[in-house]
Amino acid sequence: MQEVQSTATLLPLEFTPLLKRARWGGERLGTILQKLIGLEGDFGESWELSDHPEAPTLIASGEYAGSTLSEVIGQNPQAMYGAGTCYSTFPLLIKFIDATDRLSLQVHPDDSHLPDFDARKAGKSEAWVILDAAPDSRIYAGLKAGVDADELGAHLEQGNVEACLHSYPVRPGDCVFIPAGTLHAIGEGILLAEVQQTSDITYRLFDWNRLDQSGQPRPLHVEQAFNSINFQRGPVDLLEPQLRQDADHRVETLLESSCFSIRRHQSASPLRLPSVNRAQILIVLEGTGQLECSAESYELFQGKTLLVPAAASDCQIVVEHEMTFLEVIPG
Repeated sequence: MQEVQSTATLLPLEFTPLLKRARWGGERLGTILQKLIGLEGDFGESWELSDHPEAPTLIASGEYAGSTLSEVIGQNPQAMYGAGTCYSTFPLLIKFIDATDRLSLQVHPDDSHLPDFDARKAGKSEAWVILDAAPDSRIYAGLKAGVDADELGAHLEQGNVEACLHSYPVRPGDCVFIPAGTLHAIGEGILLAEVQQTSDITYRLFDWNRLDQSGQPRPLHVEQAFNSINFQRGPVDLLEPQLRQDADHRVETLLESSCFSIRRHQSASPLRLPSVNRAQILIVLEGTGQLECSAESYELFQGKTLLVPAAASDCQIVVEHEMTFLEVIPG
């Protein structure tokens, strides 16, 4: 591994995704998002950008090829984040998820009790942007109004916890924010982009009475899950985007939270990437083009994720075929 040298500027970074197989996975990471999956038809996740210490994505090209994001940040914190808070571990993790079957019902703890960010202990808030969905696909997001721990526990014992859950159908373009402490599950038939805090702590409450290949249920974390659920929150509905139209450039603010913000851009014409003196993540959902920055050019296509550090300046997007992309900014 090369030693990362300190520089006054830092150009955009692209990463080698980590592809993960799962019993509920499928083929759309390859057929739609152009990931180099294998012949198996059960690829469930593509970790696009991860600085989690147990599963980092390596920088794919350029001066820092083969390095982790933490190694670059260690020598260039201001170049990465701009003025303000700097984390030694990048605080966001980006995934694509292909769910051909319903995922387990789970909850992530809150991390508000931590004095400083620690990916091995941190809770996780996350947001989903739906890319593809079968006609009957549903999201499970929060408890129905008035459901408390006693009622949830009773239904859990009976094996029909679904009666306590708030759920609704989704279609491409929908976005939902799942704050830490929200009981949730991704339904079958859904392909989505996920923006989350850098954490992999998950407590599984219910697995829909399924058995594994050996005829045994998967492990559950009932006590930890109940301790993590925010029973005051109730139902969590789809987000309502705030639209701004500038000529032929459409911008939707999907989410503004303390963890991160998400904007969805759609344009058929070239555009300048807004300069916010913050790290920005670009996730291409449709179309093709290039990101041009400091005389360097980076290909943009469906399924591509790029990290644009705060120090990268004068960045422009050249559009070949009308593009839709997410712009994600850490909180």
